[in-house]
Amino acid sequence: MKTLYLFLVFAVLNLYQVAAQVSGCTDPLSRNYNPNATINDGSCVYSSGSVSLVNTVDLSATINETSGLILWDNRIYTHNDNTDINLYGLDTNGTIAQTLPVAGTSNQDWEDIDQDSNYIYIAETGNNVNGNRTNLRIIRVDKAGLLAGNPTVNSINFSYSNQTSFTATGNNNTDFDCEAIIVGTDNIYLFTKQWVSRQTSVYSLPKTPGTYTAQLLTTYNVSGLVTGATYLEDKNLIVLCGYSTTLQPFLYLLYDFNEDNFFGANKRKLSLPLAFHQVEGISTDNGLDYYISNEHFQQSIINVPQRLHSLDLSAYLEGYLQTLSNANIQTLTDAGIIIFPNPAFSNITIQCPADFVGRQYSIIDLSGRVVLAGTLNGTENVIDIVSLSASVYTIIISGFENDAFKLVKK
Repeated sequence: MKTLYLFLVFAVLNLYQVAAQVSGCTDPLSRNYNPNATINDGSCVYSSGSVSLVNTVDLSATINETSGLILWDNRIYTHNDNTDINLYGLDTNGTIAQTLPVAGTSNQDWEDIDQDSNYIYIAETGNNVNGNRTNLRIIRVDKAGLLAGNPTVNSINFSYSNQTSFTATGNNNTDFDCEAIIVGTDNIYLFTKQWVSRQTSVYSLPKTPGTYTAQLLTTYNVSGLVTGATYLEDKNLIVLCGYSTTLQPFLYLLYDFNEDNFFGANKRKLSLPLAFHQVEGISTDNGLDYYISNEHFQQSIINVPQRLHSLDLSAYLEGYLQTLSNANIQTLTDAGIIIFPNPAFSNITIQCPADFVGRQYSIIDLSGRVVLAGTLNGTENVIDIVSLSASVYTIIISGFENDAFKLVKK
């Protein structure tokens, strides 16, 4: 009988947990935000948006085909996409401060670059000429050796799992070109530049030297040509760069996804005020501040030099990143604190045990500024929040600064 009772309790708790999970759009910046949603089902829809540039500098003619970017060793590293086997370390003014030859390899068509703690990975993946290369590879270079002038270079060779024809397609007429890679803990992920369909497909392969078949994970319609990617694995955040067929650059923000289901959560496309700039590389180390580069483009009367641009995506990503930080903070629930309603419109109520009376509370915005503060005068405290803008806030109570509540103001 006791076993049956425990089984029934367990079953009821499971049913409650399932009932408590609500799928929907969890992003307050979207047009269809559901404040009751607890599971991001990828349904968020966004208004059109654009990004303003923080700064732009021209680059040396030495790197007129800048094609990928990483932030490493206090510099911005880039490379050319043909013949040149050097990595160029730039300062924030775009000046070449260091040149690192990747000795022992060659450059047929280097298209992107990424890194982990020990290695740099160079994407020898350009395949737009005829779409039939059989020597595609990721070049792995050890960082310590590269800085010392004697790098150890290995190859991660691959072919695409769903490419069955290797008949020459002609120039820019294939869906098996690739100019964007990211490196995770265990795998490398390729984002294809699909000249025919204007989509991108994601493939995965191991990050250790060898010969592999890159496995197709998913395909998504980006309505453009993807040329670069940057990835913060611990924040479940990827930003792709690319351009349309009329050379109008864009960014694609992918965030709040699970594992390698990169297009399974929030997907937001933003335009860049860089008409006719052939944007090729992108990198960030904090998820808010980004560098992008474009290669030299000349056609008819249009002549756009190679440039480095800095961007601030705080308006689009700061709330998400702050929510991640808050999610790692233990709440005060176990101490008997209850805050409701949440999300809230005009006021909230903080219920607390008697031993909390007299403590101070603070409501903090996404920039870390205290926007509202006061004293818990009783066990039930009604707080007017009409003056607060619609956003996500953190509530802190004195003596428990390491704990917090997240508050959504609508």
